[in-house]
Amino acid sequence: MRIALAQLNYIIGDFDLNTAKIIETIEKCKLQQADIVVFAELSVCGYPPRDFLEFDDFIQKSYKAVETIAAHCKGIAAIVGAPSRNPDEKGKNLFNSAWLLAEGKVQALAHKALLPNYDIFDEYRYFEPNRSYNCITYKGVKIALTICEDIWNLVDDPLYVTNPMDVLSLQAPDIMINIAASPFNYDQQTSRLEILRVNTKQYKIPIVYVNQVGAQTELLFDGNSCALDSNGNTVAFCKAFEEDISLVNFNLEKRSLTTESRFKYESPSKTALIHDALVMGIRDYFAKMGFSKAILGLSGGIDSALTLALAAKALGNENVYAVLLPSEYSSGHSIEDAVALAENLGCKYDTISIKDGYNSILNSLQPYFKELPFNVAEENIQARVRAVLLMGLANKFGYILLNTSNKSEAAVGYGTLYGDMCGGISVLGDVYKTEVYELAHYINREREIIPLNSIVKPPSAELRPGQKDSDSLPEYDILDRILYNYIELRQSPADLVASGFDEAIVKRVLRMVNMNEWKRHQTPPILRVSPKAFGQGRRMPIVGRYLS
Repeated sequence: MRIALAQLNYIIGDFDLNTAKIIETIEKCKLQQADIVVFAELSVCGYPPRDFLEFDDFIQKSYKAVETIAAHCKGIAAIVGAPSRNPDEKGKNLFNSAWLLAEGKVQALAHKALLPNYDIFDEYRYFEPNRSYNCITYKGVKIALTICEDIWNLVDDPLYVTNPMDVLSLQAPDIMINIAASPFNYDQQTSRLEILRVNTKQYKIPIVYVNQVGAQTELLFDGNSCALDSNGNTVAFCKAFEEDISLVNFNLEKRSLTTESRFKYESPSKTALIHDALVMGIRDYFAKMGFSKAILGLSGGIDSALTLALAAKALGNENVYAVLLPSEYSSGHSIEDAVALAENLGCKYDTISIKDGYNSILNSLQPYFKELPFNVAEENIQARVRAVLLMGLANKFGYILLNTSNKSEAAVGYGTLYGDMCGGISVLGDVYKTEVYELAHYINREREIIPLNSIVKPPSAELRPGQKDSDSLPEYDILDRILYNYIELRQSPADLVASGFDEAIVKRVLRMVNMNEWKRHQTPPILRVSPKAFGQGRRMPIVGRYLS
């Protein structure tokens, strides 16, 4: 049996586009003598469809799309992901299903049993878990067909009381096929490969794994679909962060997988993975929303410099507009660094002083501020004047504003709401400041694109004379380690102190994190690259007093 791994980029709810892509791929695989083409989880409707699943019309369109795809499955079979109705009056109305299509019609369905309900996942909100397991047979091959999470319970600390493959393995399947929508984080590919290897070694049969690729707003999907033999060796791999098709041959008698391609998988560095994920995230956000042009404020600092470089890579330098917005506190070298970067990238840029707007607002407030000393109020007015100018340009000329705040700043509230925290999408909101520097060096690996001065100078918001981030925050190498241990690893204050951090700094940092939850609830969607990003995957109460 010749099996095609079809790794495609879908748009949620665009049934015409998704159906056309799937059919085009089926026809392409026919020419390559494939017997069966495997697509990703919920590929017909796009993943995650979320509350679209509550609309009956949405489900009807999904069924119609499956029928249309099935009509093209003659002389070839396809496995697609789509919701299916639960015929039982009890339980949720839908299953998350894998559909086997052949001979022009639906031949079999397999429903997802293990419904993740943690971090960014909320599948139990919509779907009924499967409780009966049966292999499906096509061309004499008995297939254990599962969906994403169904193979992830083989861990030291299992989340579920059942394991679908334990039941399916009793039916002596010849091969496992798993269709998935497994979001990217920089550790996920290592975890995935390990889970796949554990499954092949546990059940002594090969596995074909197909994941979707592309960005769905904040969720990024890297693809990396693959096939492993019964010893856990990787036989085939699809490319990361792009659509791809890979073909493997399954020998039923030997239960072996082979491929004609010369496959060699090399694990990229964490920094390279984050870079490629962010570029894809920007590109897909704009393409899928029907946008083409981005605008951002370019300060001469490292965060806006990195955001501009990523946006130019994703959208093309001609589609990114950088605006320098100096104040009386902006240093001359910051303006020079910003201009140098824009020219290095070939991006359009302009300079608009915020002096007049800032002074106009201060004059309006003077009767109320009176002789009170300069403080954060005046600093935030500068940031908000910049946001007004950027949004004015965006609205007038059809740009989408990119937010440039990093995860360290977002964590401790070091940003101005309705000022530098504005934007349609947050590019660096899941990237710590120390990782920002690593990404800048990565972009400069062949030639200097981001000016060296933007990388080496002490970071500053430049909202008052001589200001530096370290005036208000611990040094970033210390801050980021505390934040990572607290946010990603969920360590307590006592754990952090026991690991060597200063108790006073720990208390101060964690208090800032928890007191600024209200700000993070009002920020743009954040491109997710870590195992624990702000947003849907980290749900904290705004008014809670834990560690306050």
